[in-house]
Amino acid sequence: MARRTRPARWHTQNFLRDLGLAGTLVDRAGLTNTDLVYEMGAGTGTITAALADRCRAVIANEIDVPLCDRLRSRFAARRTVQVRCGDFRAEPLPDEPYKVFANPPFDMTSEIVGKLVGAARPPDDTFLVVQREAAERYCGTPIESLAGLLLKPWFALSIVRRFHRDDFRPKPSVEVVMLRLRKRGPPLVAPDDAQAYRDLVVSGFTAWRPTIGDALAQPFGQRAARRLLDTAVLDPALRPTQVPFDAWLRLATVFVRMPDALRGRIGGAEARLRRHQSHLRKQHRSRAPRDALGSVHRDLAAGSSAPTAVDEVPAMLFR
Repeated sequence: MARRTRPARWHTQNFLRDLGLAGTLVDRAGLTNTDLVYEMGAGTGTITAALADRCRAVIANEIDVPLCDRLRSRFAARRTVQVRCGDFRAEPLPDEPYKVFANPPFDMTSEIVGKLVGAARPPDDTFLVVQREAAERYCGTPIESLAGLLLKPWFALSIVRRFHRDDFRPKPSVEVVMLRLRKRGPPLVAPDDAQAYRDLVVSGFTAWRPTIGDALAQPFGQRAARRLLDTAVLDPALRPTQVPFDAWLRLATVFVRMPDALRGRIGGAEARLRRHQSHLRKQHRSRAPRDALGSVHRDLAAGSSAPTAVDEVPAMLFR
């Protein structure tokens, strides 16, 4: 049998071609010789080399064994570079201040973001090379998403670079950008109000109603919903995806002052959504028949804004 020379993930990861470009990206990210940087999907080591030249220490993770062997050989003399072979999702993250700079496989974006923001110590700053559509979903461009809204009080999200397809090998078939997630300090939602904000947003997105007015009227009733919307100065005819982030913050500020009996009507909304998503993941792993998800597909076809397992909400710890 011929010896395999290409990495197993060759067709699912696009590597930066140019060390000079990698260096420019690292410089513009403001990374310095005081930073510990975690890189997942280190691949051929182009970004690793740029990080090693500028940062105090680099942890380079790679799941593909042949690639990992090459990384260890390439950086054997660099004591500031630690190469870890294995699945990033099972790896511990640093328990000291650190940043993330990486070009991981595009199909792992949701899982990577979820692990980073849900860590006991999230990174202070994160730069990820991702597919443009994924970055825009998190950033809320052109419309807000549930995944993005559940991050924004705690992380500032932005697209800081748009790449040319020729910057990579193999050349990607999609548009590629760099997504930045900068941890806010302090967050825009108080720790005691964090779960209330998250339940409010999840309830608004999963109410299966076309407008934010209808979505809020379902649990609270027309009168309370109208009072909530009027106080937050929000048009009830907007779809949940059309409500900007700052308006969700205003809604949450009013919502946490509502009587406990009313607030309790959407308590646990996020937990219920997570159970629903977990069930969908189990169906996917067991190759459930297509009609097993029929109700979800019908709701989406009808124009609902609620997320499914393909647009998972990020789990977070609030400290």
